Amino acid sequence: MSVGSMILRRSLQLPLVLAAVFLVTFSLMWLVPGNPMESEGRRPPPEIAALFERSYAMEDPVTFGVQYVDRASGVAWLTGRHDQPFDLGPSLRHADWTVNEIIAAGLPVSMALGALAMIFALAIGLGAGIIAGLRPGSLGDAVGQGVSVIGISLPGFVVGSVLSAVFCAGLQWFPVATWDGWTSAILPALALSLPFAAAIARLVRYGMLEEMRSDHVRTAMAKGRSRTGAAVHHAMKNALLPVLSYLGPATAAAMTGSFVVEKVFAVPGIGRHFVEGVLGKDVTLVMGIVLCYSSLLVVLNLAVDVLYRVVDPRIEAG
Repeated sequence: MSVGSMILRRSLQLPLVLAAVFLVTFSLMWLVPGNPMESEGRRPPPEIAALFERSYAMEDPVTFGVQYVDRASGVAWLTGRHDQPFDLGPSLRHADWTVNEIIAAGLPVSMALGALAMIFALAIGLGAGIIAGLRPGSLGDAVGQGVSVIGISLPGFVVGSVLSAVFCAGLQWFPVATWDGWTSAILPALALSLPFAAAIARLVRYGMLEEMRSDHVRTAMAKGRSRTGAAVHHAMKNALLPVLSYLGPATAAAMTGSFVVEKVFAVPGIGRHFVEGVLGKDVTLVMGIVLCYSSLLVVLNLAVDVLYRVVDPRIEAG
């Protein structure tokens, strides 16, 4: 299949993917107990709650879902029944804010933080994985595997809290829970990058170990290539192919923000809004963020598949 055919097929699959994601997420959100008007245990009078539900057409989940899909898909705009395409609706918890406005304000912050986190993850993961793969059983291999286990095992809020306590409250090298300049992004990006760095390091290590045992690498070394030269010119390219497959969903997860890390460091991204939306049963906000994340995930996976064929033409031939 050519690259153009693959892009066309994935583009046609995107509405089906978003429809499935919408159905599952909407059902789960509707089953969550509570009301968007409730705050810290305080419940509004039944009359006020009923008026709120009528104002936002929340009395019937089917009617609410159909109206939401009608606006969000752009059908209402194309048919002249709505003046804005892809309208994700008003936020039920943030007065005078629409979901589109919240995502437009928070997504660039989350994507910038995620991009920085992936730079950290690639630098740490590739370095640790290559060193460990070239020298299995060495001290560098042991340290790299130890860091990988820690990065995968510890949850983000633990890493974020430790980094904040040591470098913000203790050493006072960075501001505490503020978003002011690029220095504010270093610690949350580092905390966000560790699980991805650990996974990349493990993929690279196993890939390097397999490639260094392969026939073409041993043939290169038999012809006079040094171990390092054979690794760089013959083993590394194939060893990094699994990392490309991993980068699609990993980059999407990082760029849409870690919900917990953003909450710990008070990052004004969509991750923090997602947490607040789930806790406050802001159905429209949660649905908008989930649909945005799903679209980004599909697009990035498609970009990785295209890059895969550029790096290894044998995939296209197959």
